[in-house]
Amino acid sequence: MKLKCLFVVVFVMLFATSCNKAVNEVVFHQSHEANKQQAPFSDVVEHNDLLFLSGQIGLDHGTRTLVEGGIEAETKQCIENIKAVLEHHKSSLDKVIKCTVILRDINDFAAFNAVYETYFPIKPARTTFAASGLALNASIEIEVIASK
Repeated sequence: MKLKCLFVVVFVMLFATSCNKAVNEVVFHQSHEANKQQAPFSDVVEHNDLLFLSGQIGLDHGTRTLVEGGIEAETKQCIENIKAVLEHHKSSLDKVIKCTVILRDINDFAAFNAVYETYFPIKPARTTFAASGLALNASIEIEVIASK
């Protein structure tokens, strides 16, 4: 009986130690986009089964240019870019728990929101604000936190 108890205690200690290492590990993922692998930031940082994505703009990664068509087209491309990153890391838009949205012009809010609602019917928490000077003179940038 004592040997069984000792085995159980050792097993639990080893299991707890291995789980603790995995839970506390932070992984800085290199971009899956070849053109972004030398960027001075990670596309995704993973911690405790959460994915912290860097901001995405409405960039067509094939041409490396912003899509044409204004805020609606840029919003759609931006979210499609986020979707691709999440899928690459075995997650999806329905697992997004927090969005931070930066608009170049707050007057674009209604047009942006109309597109956004089609992708996020589950309504993750969100912060939206306007700021000038987004990368490549983009109309929008979105970053998200998602679960795996």
